[in-house]
Amino acid sequence: MALAAKGLVLVFVLATVWDVDAAGAVFDRVRAWIEGTLDWFYVLAVCASVFTCLFLVCSRFGRIRLGDEASSPEFRTSSWLAMLFSAGVGIGLLFFSIAEPIFYFDNSHAAGYPNNPGADLAGAVLLDERRAVHAMRVAYFHWGIHGWAVYVVVGLCLAYFGFRKKLPLTPRSALYPLIGERIYGPIGDLVDLLAVFGGVFGIATSLGLGASQMATGLDVLLGVDPGLVTQVALIAAISLAATLSAVSGVSRGIRILSEWNIGLSVLLLGCFLFLGPFTWLVEFLATSLGEYLWRVVPMGLWIADDPGHAAWQNAWTIFYWGWWISWAPFVGTFIARISRGRTLREFILGVMVVPTGLALLWIGVFGGNAIHLELNAPGGVGTAGIIELVRGANYEAALYATIDRMSDISWLAWAMSAVATLLLATWFITSSDSGTLVITTLLSMGDPHPPRRFRIVWGLGVGVVAAVLLLADGLQALQTAAMAAALPVGVVLLFMIAGLLRSLARDP
Repeated sequence: MALAAKGLVLVFVLATVWDVDAAGAVFDRVRAWIEGTLDWFYVLAVCASVFTCLFLVCSRFGRIRLGDEASSPEFRTSSWLAMLFSAGVGIGLLFFSIAEPIFYFDNSHAAGYPNNPGADLAGAVLLDERRAVHAMRVAYFHWGIHGWAVYVVVGLCLAYFGFRKKLPLTPRSALYPLIGERIYGPIGDLVDLLAVFGGVFGIATSLGLGASQMATGLDVLLGVDPGLVTQVALIAAISLAATLSAVSGVSRGIRILSEWNIGLSVLLLGCFLFLGPFTWLVEFLATSLGEYLWRVVPMGLWIADDPGHAAWQNAWTIFYWGWWISWAPFVGTFIARISRGRTLREFILGVMVVPTGLALLWIGVFGGNAIHLELNAPGGVGTAGIIELVRGANYEAALYATIDRMSDISWLAWAMSAVATLLLATWFITSSDSGTLVITTLLSMGDPHPPRRFRIVWGLGVGVVAAVLLLADGLQALQTAAMAAALPVGVVLLFMIAGLLRSLARDP
């Protein structure tokens, strides 16, 4: 299976490098087909994950322990939560935390479709606080419980079958109640191969986004050209660092970097919270979070039929669901690997509530600051310059533009930009190293300590895929790769849910 996985990735890389323009055209066609044909499937897979989590956490199955009855957690709770957050969110949250709310707040239709169909349908068409609340509601939706539920389901399946049923720590094991010993044959190999394929491209998407934003940060800090050469060089350097971290294992490199991430994140979040309009932010957070919780169910079930609304949903919601699903084998295997000894209820609540709450707080504070700057711009609403960057699809620069406008003290703005760039680097490393460990675990039939040569090959290989996608078509290619990889993984996800529920019903 390892050779088949390498072969698939190698064919993709060579085909893309051979003709970059043709590869970009293929990516465009693939994305158009997925958006026009299978948007309902992505919504179904994510909603099925949410309902499965809600059912399990409220059922008698919540007491079941992921392992032997006498087992205890391997990591203390603080380290466990730090690794969950770093592996599950990382680069993407910092990339989109300002650009996305600002995009939904805008009303220009600069992308060729409505910026926020929900706000428009509710009559919130002016750039005011009412539209701002609608903008944050959508951002929370894309980073809230729906995405994390996908991670929970995959991680729970792997941990349950791996630690309690003593099967390999790979997705094939979740199908044991459905196909029995055939999981050790071609069907099982195919399931794990699809998980590896999805994981590689899901991780590569995040690495590409992180490299483009880090390059922008180096331009702000040091005047370095943020072009493709710099981005590819960053991917190469950090992929090397991530490979070294993966070789050192979970208990050393990955755990230490994850805890370092949390420290830097708290520092940057504190700067945004206390240097910004603190009282306004608290009120805005309460209002927007309440709006999200009130509307979360109909938002999750909505499938657009109007062409303009469908274009928006495909560009944002369907891309996000595809990204979460493609990441699920990676994050699910990783959180299963670090969750031995916890109960099902503790696992579900820990993974869904704590990282989700931190992600929503992050988006509310970062996005809220940017929206407040636009609402109170000296030249009038919408003239602070952040909206203009987002209209031009310069999402990477929105973070640094917000930092620049938050303080009149130049050295403080520079220091905050430096912390943001450093945080991108450490998140870059933890996403890549934990992803490398997961891929090699899957290819080693669930061995939690895969051979070091596997970690080296795949650690560098994921970086190569990210670089190739950037060269092919930038952000568009990254998004298409994540959505396409999610399609087969989503099918496997539904079978995993069926296998888990069937096995739990028989668990003594």
